[in-house]
Amino acid sequence: MKMRKNKLDEMQEQKLLQIEHNAAWLAFWGLLVAMVVQLFLYGFEGGKHIIGEWVVFMCLALYLVVGCLRIGVWDRKLEANVKTNLIASLIAGMVTGVLFAAINYRSYRMIEGAVANFVINGVMVFVACFVGLSFAAHLYKKKVEKLEKEEE
Repeated sequence: MKMRKNKLDEMQEQKLLQIEHNAAWLAFWGLLVAMVVQLFLYGFEGGKHIIGEWVVFMCLALYLVVGCLRIGVWDRKLEANVKTNLIASLIAGMVTGVLFAAINYRSYRMIEGAVANFVINGVMVFVACFVGLSFAAHLYKKKVEKLEKEEE
Protein backbone atom coordinates (compact mmCIF):
# COMPACT_ATOMS: atom_id res chain seq x y z
CA MET A 1 0.00 0.00 0.00
CA LYS A 2 1.35 3.37 -0.99
CA MET A 3 1.62 6.06 1.71
CA ARG A 4 -0.25 9.18 0.78
CA LYS A 5 0.38 12.77 1.74
CA ASN A 6 -1.43 14.03 4.83
CA LYS A 7 -4.71 15.55 3.62
CA LEU A 8 -5.65 17.19 6.92
CA ASP A 9 -5.42 20.91 7.51
CA GLU A 10 -3.96 22.23 10.77
CA MET A 11 -7.32 22.43 12.56
CA GLN A 12 -8.24 18.87 11.59
CA GLU A 13 -4.79 17.66 12.64
CA GLN A 14 -5.19 19.30 16.07
CA LYS A 15 -8.67 17.80 16.51
CA LEU A 16 -7.39 14.36 15.51
CA LEU A 17 -4.51 14.67 17.98
CA GLN A 18 -7.00 15.62 20.72
CA ILE A 19 -9.19 12.60 19.89
CA GLU A 20 -6.14 10.31 19.99
CA HIS A 21 -5.06 11.90 23.28
CA ASN A 22 -8.49 11.28 24.84
CA ALA A 23 -8.57 7.72 23.50
CA ALA A 24 -5.17 6.94 25.01
CA TRP A 25 -6.23 8.19 28.44
CA LEU A 26 -9.58 6.41 28.17
CA ALA A 27 -7.73 3.17 27.42
CA PHE A 28 -5.28 3.77 30.28
CA TRP A 29 -7.90 4.41 32.95
CA GLY A 30 -10.33 1.88 31.47
CA LEU A 31 -7.72 -0.88 31.70
CA LEU A 32 -6.89 0.10 35.27
CA VAL A 33 -10.56 0.03 36.31
CA ALA A 34 -11.13 -3.29 34.51
CA MET A 35 -8.17 -4.88 36.32
CA VAL A 36 -9.30 -3.57 39.72
CA VAL A 37 -12.85 -4.81 39.19
CA GLN A 38 -11.65 -8.24 38.07
CA LEU A 39 -9.31 -8.52 41.05
CA PHE A 40 -12.09 -7.51 43.41
CA LEU A 41 -14.60 -9.92 41.85
CA TYR A 42 -12.30 -12.92 41.52
CA GLY A 43 -9.74 -12.28 44.25
CA PHE A 44 -6.06 -13.04 44.05
CA GLU A 45 -6.72 -16.38 42.37
CA GLY A 46 -8.29 -14.53 39.45
CA GLY A 47 -5.12 -12.49 38.94
CA LYS A 48 -3.99 -14.79 36.15
CA HIS A 49 -7.03 -13.67 34.14
CA ILE A 50 -5.85 -10.06 33.97
CA ILE A 51 -2.40 -10.71 32.53
CA GLY A 52 -3.40 -9.48 29.08
CA GLU A 53 -4.82 -6.25 30.42
CA TRP A 54 -1.80 -5.81 32.70
CA VAL A 55 0.66 -6.17 29.81
CA VAL A 56 -1.22 -3.61 27.68
CA PHE A 57 -1.60 -1.25 30.66
CA MET A 58 2.10 -1.42 31.51
CA CYS A 59 3.14 -0.91 27.87
CA LEU A 60 0.88 2.15 27.67
CA ALA A 61 2.18 3.50 31.00
CA LEU A 62 5.79 2.93 29.99
CA TYR A 63 5.23 4.60 26.62
CA LEU A 64 3.67 7.65 28.28
CA VAL A 65 6.48 7.99 30.83
CA VAL A 66 9.31 7.49 28.36
CA GLY A 67 7.67 9.75 25.78
CA CYS A 68 7.22 12.58 28.27
CA LEU A 69 10.75 12.25 29.64
CA ARG A 70 12.23 12.25 26.13
CA ILE A 71 10.72 15.63 25.34
CA GLY A 72 11.31 17.11 28.80
CA VAL A 73 7.70 17.25 30.05
CA TRP A 74 6.81 16.36 33.63
CA ASP A 75 3.20 17.50 34.10
CA ARG A 76 0.97 20.44 33.28
CA LYS A 77 0.48 21.44 36.91
CA LEU A 78 2.77 19.43 39.20
CA GLU A 79 6.42 20.11 39.97
CA ALA A 80 9.10 17.43 39.78
CA ASN A 81 10.16 17.61 43.43
CA VAL A 82 10.36 15.46 46.56
CA LYS A 83 7.10 16.79 48.04
CA THR A 84 5.10 15.89 44.93
CA ASN A 85 6.78 12.47 44.77
CA LEU A 86 5.98 11.81 48.45
CA ILE A 87 2.33 12.80 48.09
CA ALA A 88 1.81 10.82 44.86
CA SER A 89 3.56 7.78 46.36
CA LEU A 90 1.51 8.01 49.54
CA ILE A 91 -1.72 8.16 47.54
CA ALA A 92 -0.65 5.18 45.40
CA GLY A 93 0.36 3.20 48.49
CA MET A 94 -2.87 3.97 50.33
CA VAL A 95 -5.11 3.14 47.36
CA THR A 96 -3.24 -0.10 46.68
CA GLY A 97 -3.23 -1.02 50.35
CA VAL A 98 -6.98 -0.45 50.67
CA LEU A 99 -7.69 -2.36 47.47
CA PHE A 100 -5.60 -5.39 48.45
CA ALA A 101 -6.91 -5.33 52.03
CA ALA A 102 -10.49 -5.34 50.70
CA ILE A 103 -9.73 -8.21 48.34
CA ASN A 104 -8.02 -10.14 51.15
CA TYR A 105 -10.91 -9.53 53.56
CA ARG A 106 -13.46 -10.50 50.91
CA SER A 107 -11.63 -13.76 50.24
CA TYR A 108 -10.69 -14.84 53.79
CA ARG A 109 -12.88 -12.79 56.18
CA MET A 110 -9.92 -12.14 58.49
CA ILE A 111 -9.38 -8.55 59.60
CA GLU A 112 -5.81 -9.27 60.77
CA GLY A 113 -4.85 -10.56 57.34
CA ALA A 114 -6.51 -7.59 55.67
CA VAL A 115 -4.62 -5.13 57.89
CA ALA A 116 -1.34 -6.95 57.26
CA ASN A 117 -2.06 -6.93 53.54
CA PHE A 118 -2.82 -3.19 53.71
CA VAL A 119 0.45 -2.44 55.48
CA ILE A 120 2.68 -4.71 53.41
CA ASN A 121 1.25 -3.80 50.00
CA GLY A 122 0.86 -0.13 50.89
CA VAL A 123 4.47 0.20 52.04
CA MET A 124 5.86 -1.75 49.07
CA VAL A 125 3.93 0.35 46.56
CA PHE A 126 4.83 3.58 48.38
CA VAL A 127 8.55 2.73 48.28
CA ALA A 128 8.45 1.52 44.66
CA CYS A 129 6.53 4.61 43.52
CA PHE A 130 8.76 7.00 45.42
CA VAL A 131 11.93 5.43 44.02
CA GLY A 132 10.47 5.34 40.50
CA LEU A 133 9.22 8.91 40.64
CA SER A 134 12.49 10.16 42.10
CA PHE A 135 14.45 8.45 39.34
CA ALA A 136 12.08 9.84 36.68
CA ALA A 137 12.35 13.34 38.21
CA HIS A 138 16.14 13.06 38.07
CA LEU A 139 16.00 12.07 34.39
CA TYR A 140 13.52 14.88 33.71
CA LYS A 141 15.75 17.49 35.34
CA LYS A 142 18.76 16.27 33.36
CA LYS A 143 16.74 16.49 30.13
CA VAL A 144 15.54 20.02 30.94
CA GLU A 145 19.12 21.11 31.65
CA LYS A 146 20.23 19.65 28.34
CA LEU A 147 17.39 21.39 26.47
CA GLU A 148 18.19 24.71 28.15
CA LYS A 149 21.87 24.40 27.18
CA GLU A 150 20.90 23.70 23.58
CA GLU A 151 18.75 26.85 23.50
CA GLU A 152 21.67 29.00 24.61
